[in-house]
Amino acid sequence: MKRALILLALTVAGCGDAPTREAEASAPTRNPPPDNRIDCRIGPDAQFERSCTFERAEGADGVTLTVRKPDGGFRRLRVVTDGRGVVAADGAEPAQVTVMNDRRIEVAIGEDRFRLPATIRR
Repeated sequence: MKRALILLALTVAGCGDAPTREAEASAPTRNPPPDNRIDCRIGPDAQFERSCTFERAEGADGVTLTVRKPDGGFRRLRVVTDGRGVVAADGAEPAQVTVMNDRRIEVAIGEDRFRLPATIRR
């Protein structure tokens, strides 16, 4: 069986200086901030909703994603390059990754499910 290579396509624009009122007035159309919301299901009886968000950070251990749940909880995931996509960065529960057909992966940790954008190469 061939293993699919999963490359997470999660980019979040960096923060910049806040624009002045003059700049806002002179720019009739502005690019909206990136939509970092993802579909998630928190708990076994919940439905998928676009109510979770994610943040991307690069550090000595590579890229870490923090997925924030609507109830204030969060999960940290470490991006790996061995074809799995992500692994749990901390905690006792492992992350299980399933490749979806629509350029996403579903990450299951405990009873929580998160659908993240990804590039899948076979």
